[in-house]
Amino acid sequence: MGLPAWLADAVFYEIYPQSFQDSDGDGIGDIPGMIARLDYIRELGCNAVWVNPWYDSPFGDAGYDVRDYKKIAPRYGTNEDAKRFFNEAHKRGMHVLVDLVPGHTSIDHAWFKASLLPEKNEYSDRYIWTDCVWEGTDLPCLRGISDRDGSVAVNFFSHQPALNYGYENRTRPWMMPPDAPAALATREAMKDVMRHWLDMGADGFRVDMAASLVKADGEGHPATIRLWQDFRAFLDKEYPHCAMVSEWGVPQESIAGGFHMDFMLHFGPPAYTSLFRSEHPFFSREGKGNILEFLTPYLADLASTRQKGLICIPSGNHDMPRLARGRDAQDLKVCFAFLLTMPGAPFLYYGDEIGMRYLEGIRSVEGGYDRTGSRSPMQWKRGAGMGFTTGTTPYIPFDREKDAPTVAAQEGDGASLLENVKALLALRRAHAALTSFGEFVPVYAEAGRYPFAYERRSADERILVVLNPSGSEQPVLFDASGEVLWSTGGVPAAGIVPARSAAILRRPM
Repeated sequence: MGLPAWLADAVFYEIYPQSFQDSDGDGIGDIPGMIARLDYIRELGCNAVWVNPWYDSPFGDAGYDVRDYKKIAPRYGTNEDAKRFFNEAHKRGMHVLVDLVPGHTSIDHAWFKASLLPEKNEYSDRYIWTDCVWEGTDLPCLRGISDRDGSVAVNFFSHQPALNYGYENRTRPWMMPPDAPAALATREAMKDVMRHWLDMGADGFRVDMAASLVKADGEGHPATIRLWQDFRAFLDKEYPHCAMVSEWGVPQESIAGGFHMDFMLHFGPPAYTSLFRSEHPFFSREGKGNILEFLTPYLADLASTRQKGLICIPSGNHDMPRLARGRDAQDLKVCFAFLLTMPGAPFLYYGDEIGMRYLEGIRSVEGGYDRTGSRSPMQWKRGAGMGFTTGTTPYIPFDREKDAPTVAAQEGDGASLLENVKALLALRRAHAALTSFGEFVPVYAEAGRYPFAYERRSADERILVVLNPSGSEQPVLFDASGEVLWSTGGVPAAGIVPARSAAILRRPM
């Protein structure tokens, strides 16, 4: 497996299609709107895009309940629109990852409708069924929904039946091994889906729930790793350019499976949440965080990749509260100084670059529940439709506060969050030490102490990053000298790091 060369300096922007740009006034974002904003993404400093599911769907889970893997949802446009999106991105030197959802479909998918039939057919075992309606699965399940005798497993939401990739450790007669003909048929069907989008112009996939496909897998997910190695062999043979990023959270496993990138996740180990979203996050004015809760497991994960893949630290995504929750623009500048100078490929969730807020207490939309507050429409400019829509009723409400952040209000203002994100991304592009594979060396990191400082290194450069997100100045217990390349809130001086500050300095070799 070779790593696509463009990943060395890739910076991703996550587009949530229904919330990014509406082109026809119906209050829902669409692909023509996404195309119209590609120049904005490129000028921001991002050269790659991750598009959340845009497939045909009943939208019980915001498109993660797929009805047809090969068809664009009509509310977003057509397959021709998707092809044009790929082409327009490529014209701008940008790459596109499509969100692949291999673990489940909607109950409205043609495969599932066929599997409901009592007569045996090629889709009867495309999903995980027991032999008797009175016997449940080891997962949540549905039963009594057709004349077929048996219960069918689901992945959390009741309208998302789990696709059958087999069981590694089998305890019941209906559990098939991962190499059973039906389980292998599911793999081949998903490979066919991947061919469809790669042939159309996709550059790769972000894979939803990538670690969960083989059920009852042992510690370390050995069977699921073997499954993805099979996918990797298929891609290396037919689409060697295809980039793959996993929702897995254990790089040692996912990269062994053939993925190029893995996310630090907000569920599972607490390393990522300890930064921004725990009870006492490190990036907080209260100054009660512990950077080692992040750094210790991160260093182990970084070592495990052995330069074969990337660990991605996202600003957020569609499943977690916004980065701006509990933070103002100055706090966010310090957060982004970290996010955009760490190894791996950064992922910016749409709107985080202007400090869009998590909207508290709004009604659930399309299966979002508490996640809905992070999925509100992009705020381009002030006015009735916030530049998102020409209509009057967006599918999720806007932030209607008088100081709601917008792109238009921040563009050209050197003190704004948006312009500082642009500056940080320009700095990243200009310095090899700051790109994905630049060496990472902690300089100062003590339990319960601030600041956090580290060097990024290349063959001819050393760059020091000093971060103090706490609300009080802190002593400098290390050499913090160097040429200032960028700063916010002040720079280390006279043995002190200012409160709520970040500085990036070039040091002599």
